[in-house]
Amino acid sequence: MIRLVAAENTFLNGRLVAGYAAEIGAEGIRRLRPLHSDESPDLRAHLLMPAGIDLQVNGAGGVMLNSDTSAHGIRHIVDTLRARGTGWVMPTLITCEGPRILRAAEAALEAWSSAGFYGLHIEGPHIAPEKRGTHRLGYVRPMDDDTLNALAILRRADVPVMLTLAPEIVPADTIRRIVDMGVVVSAGHTAASEAQTRAGLAAGISCFTHLYNAMPPMSSRAPGVLGTAIGSDAYAGMIVDGHHVSWEMAGIAWRARPLPERMFLVSDAMATIGGPDHFELYGERIEVRDGALVNAAGALAGAHVDLMTCMANLVHHVGVPLDQAVRAATLVPASVMGRTAPGLADGTPNGEFVLLDAGLRRIAL
Repeated sequence: MIRLVAAENTFLNGRLVAGYAAEIGAEGIRRLRPLHSDESPDLRAHLLMPAGIDLQVNGAGGVMLNSDTSAHGIRHIVDTLRARGTGWVMPTLITCEGPRILRAAEAALEAWSSAGFYGLHIEGPHIAPEKRGTHRLGYVRPMDDDTLNALAILRRADVPVMLTLAPEIVPADTIRRIVDMGVVVSAGHTAASEAQTRAGLAAGISCFTHLYNAMPPMSSRAPGVLGTAIGSDAYAGMIVDGHHVSWEMAGIAWRARPLPERMFLVSDAMATIGGPDHFELYGERIEVRDGALVNAAGALAGAHVDLMTCMANLVHHVGVPLDQAVRAATLVPASVMGRTAPGLADGTPNGEFVLLDAGLRRIAL
């Protein structure tokens, strides 16, 4: 059966257009075209857009990549998020032992042809101990051969990879070497000074991981990594769930960037998305409490949110215009990775587009 869906707004070729409809069959969009004035659609949506691209997903569906470091684990995380409006997912391995990083690289090679798998994000272990957050201190360490070998394995196979590191921990010449491999290097879990951050940017860092979080606050005379990031031309991801960053502070950063389309959304999702309300990480119970994911001490430990919810929050609570919010969930993260974001067209399959209502909640077909 083919259903005719009319959209008040359609994100087409990088902009919002009105008056479009999609003929949707069992496999996806059969035809995308203007809605005729005499037609009565089967369904009306506020927004039809390409599915999102999330560059930071630690887990979903009851699985953490750290606990199931396999091609099966990768596919399970990706498939769980694809059912929730995120069409392309970069599973994220957080600070761990060297052999597990190598296993993650091999798993990524095996899973690379899977629908929706966008590459691998390795977050740590080469981070600042004092800004490790929920990352295990015993695994935090300087750059080593295990990570470098894993990066080489991935890049030889042309698998996209992002590496989050602290620029004060990893020497500039090593950062340059990693960037030259084709790795996107992001600064995060860092206490870097302004000078250390600028040195990292000069060495090839092009992104910042979950802006504000796992970074010291800036002050009037010491911008540090946060102020330097906001004032830079680099990309910056943000978790817009209302727990990691207040709505007001999210808006300040969004409006202060010197170049447009340098901010993008990430979920930092954990196993509770599409799964049970708790899981174990490093042998410690992590649970959902009042909408936030916390450890036994009550500290934030990842996020209980998906990308589409972050996008809705960005519009409704931060006040970012809808077209900019859609770009922050689609075009900008693709640009971070040097790729072209998939768009809407005849033949777009299920899992690669999303319909949202006026509250920017996903409409299931």
